[in-house]
Amino acid sequence: MRPRMRARRAARASAAALLLLAAGCGHLHWPHKSPPPPPPPVHELDVSGSGGASYPQSWKRNTLLVDLSSAGGTGGITVKPLEDGWPVRLAFRVTPGAFAVLTVKGDERVSLPINPTGSAPIDLELPPGLYTAKTAQLEVSWGAAPVAVQ
Repeated sequence: MRPRMRARRAARASAAALLLLAAGCGHLHWPHKSPPPPPPPVHELDVSGSGGASYPQSWKRNTLLVDLSSAGGTGGITVKPLEDGWPVRLAFRVTPGAFAVLTVKGDERVSLPINPTGSAPIDLELPPGLYTAKTAQLEVSWGAAPVAVQ
């Protein structure tokens, strides 16, 4: 009988150790990856308008990103290239629900509707042909969606 008693005691001790270990797992700090640091700010375009608000610029791969996530309601800015000219790709970061549409006028005009659902900022890349190397400036405005006239 002694071997059985020893086996039972060992099983109970193992079960108790597993329970203690499982209970402590919630308090352990498992290694995790921290989010990547934000991209460094750059100054590739001259941005003016909208009451002197600052809209940071950064590179996201090969696209220059102008961060409009702090913009809301209605407003507008004028964007001009510096000496080096326009970036090949240009995008604007917006917050869903802050305004309904982003309109950009260069050589052509485009209105980009913004889905109001979601909380994370989204990046709206401008389509090709909206501006060329000869474009003097882009007029960017945001606000409510235009009402269709019937």
